[in-house]
Amino acid sequence: MRFYQADPRLENYWRGVILFGKNVASYKFALAHALYDLKQPDNDLITLETLAAPFARHLCAHLKQAPKQITSKSSQFLDACRRFNEDEISEDELITLTAKRGFANVIDAFHNVNSAEIDKRFFLDERKTHKGIRLTDNFYTLTEQEQFPNLIQETDARWRLVEEAWAMNVSSQLIAVEYDANDKMLFSRQSNRRITITSCRSSLNGYQKGHCFYCFRAVSVVAGAADLADVDHFLPLTLSAQISNLNGVWNLVLACQSCNRGAQGKFTRIPTTTLLQRLHDRNEYFINSHLPLRETLIRQTGNTPEQRHHYLQQSWNTAKFTLLHEWQPDAQGDSAF
Repeated sequence: MRFYQADPRLENYWRGVILFGKNVASYKFALAHALYDLKQPDNDLITLETLAAPFARHLCAHLKQAPKQITSKSSQFLDACRRFNEDEISEDELITLTAKRGFANVIDAFHNVNSAEIDKRFFLDERKTHKGIRLTDNFYTLTEQEQFPNLIQETDARWRLVEEAWAMNVSSQLIAVEYDANDKMLFSRQSNRRITITSCRSSLNGYQKGHCFYCFRAVSVVAGAADLADVDHFLPLTLSAQISNLNGVWNLVLACQSCNRGAQGKFTRIPTTTLLQRLHDRNEYFINSHLPLRETLIRQTGNTPEQRHHYLQQSWNTAKFTLLHEWQPDAQGDSAF
C-alpha cells in the first residue's frame, strides 16, 4: 500500500501490478505487453481474438530463450506456443487456442496485488458479454504519461528477472543477481557460467517510480533519451577496501545526470542519513516484490528489516569516517518513495 500512497499516480498503480503482483506464470507480463501494443484509440473493446495475437507472440518469443514460463508442471496453452515455435501448428491455430485457453486466469488476477484488487482498473472483464476486455480511461491516460515508455522497459526487465529465478529453481538455490558496471546489465552465475539477465536501469526504475533517487527529477531508461538515468553507487566505489560488495544491488540507485556528474553532483561525498533511510525504504520495496531481487537483497544485507537497516547504518558509518563530507541536493520534484 505504501508504494501507491507515497505517490498515487496511475503509472505507480500499474508498476504495483508488474512489480508486486503474484508470480505463478509470466502471463501477466505478456498481457501487459499486449496492451502496450494494442492501444486502440478508436475502440476501447479488445476481443480475445484480437488480444490473442500479441499475447501469444510475446510468450512465444520468450519461450525461445526461457522454456520455463509457469510454476505448474504443464500448460496446454504453453504447449501450443511451443508447437508454434516448432512450426507444428499455424498462427491461426495458435490464435484460436490462445483465445480459448490463454486467458483463463490472467484477466481475473491482473489487478490483484497482495491478495486484494488495486484501486485503479485499467480494463474491465467483458468476456461473458462481449467476448473480450474493455480498456478504461485509466489505461488511455496511462499511455499519455511521460513515464509510459519506461513502463515498457520495466515490464520486460521484470519478466527477465522472474524467468531467471525460475530457471535456477529459486526455492532451493537462491539466485544471486550481480551488476556489470561496464555494460550496465544485471547477470547471474550458474555452474561457473555467466548469464546476462537484463538492463540494470530498467530493473531499478520501477522501484524509484521513474525518478532520480536523490532529487526526484524525472528520468528515462530509454536508450538515447536526453534524460537517460545514470546507474550510481550510493556509497562510492572508492570505499571498496573498507566496505564489501559495493556493486551489490543494495547499493545501486538511478540518478539524474546532474546529481551524478553535474557541477554540484555527489561524486565521492557521502549521502546524508535522510538519503540513507530512503535507500532502506527503496530496498524494502525490492524485498516486498518477492523473487528474484528479494533473495539477492536478503543475501547481501540481512534476513530482517532490522538487520538490513543495521547493515546500511554500519556501512554508512564506515563511509563517513573515511570520506567525511556529506551531500544532499535540493529537491527537483515531490517525494516519490
